[in-house]
Amino acid sequence: MKTIGMVGGTGWVSTAEYYRLINTLSNQRLGGLHTVKIILYSLNYGEVDIINRTGKQEDLWQLIRTAAEAVEKAGADFLILCANTMHQFAPKIHGEIKIPLVHIAEETAKEVVKKGFSSVGLLGTRYTMEMDFYHDKLRERGITTIVPDEASRLFIHNTIMNELLAEKFNPKSKRQFLKIINGLAKQGVEGIILGCTEIPLLIKPEDTSLPLFNTTEIHARAAVEFALG
Repeated sequence: MKTIGMVGGTGWVSTAEYYRLINTLSNQRLGGLHTVKIILYSLNYGEVDIINRTGKQEDLWQLIRTAAEAVEKAGADFLILCANTMHQFAPKIHGEIKIPLVHIAEETAKEVVKKGFSSVGLLGTRYTMEMDFYHDKLRERGITTIVPDEASRLFIHNTIMNELLAEKFNPKSKRQFLKIINGLAKQGVEGIILGCTEIPLLIKPEDTSLPLFNTTEIHARAAVEFALG
């Protein structure tokens, strides 16, 4: 059994869901009272938020690097970042630590391929939707990624920051999310990637006829598989 290193707190709400999923999934594999071993470094999202507002991405990278190094030194055998957006730093992390990183976009792309889909919608923070780090992993596998229009991207980002990260699940916001998803469906997407680990706490499979890719669950399952082999 390998020890999982988690960098979480981005935010704590989805990190708690990661912890629950990893323990549940590993217990299903191991039986009895057994679960995998986990080392968790939980960031103070207030610091992350201040950095995001100032646009000093190098400062954010320093936080992530410090957390990843601490998890490695504590004895983790591999690393997961418990947020889609933080994977913008994945290439840098590979150069700073010796343990493997299980990449959320790579694991999600594998699941899209299994479905045989060639076009998906991507919801997440504006960084995840607008930067290339997620799109590239999907493009490598021949998957076209479509994101909502600018106004919808702003709505999604603000809802994540002002509601979901604070464990607020507003029915009105949920209806708007579903309206955005329906708009992407009209553009021909075959499924929707919930590319922020808080979104699956708001949007459930029964809410829409489109297949949903719950990146929190996909990533947690991949971590368990890596830990147990």
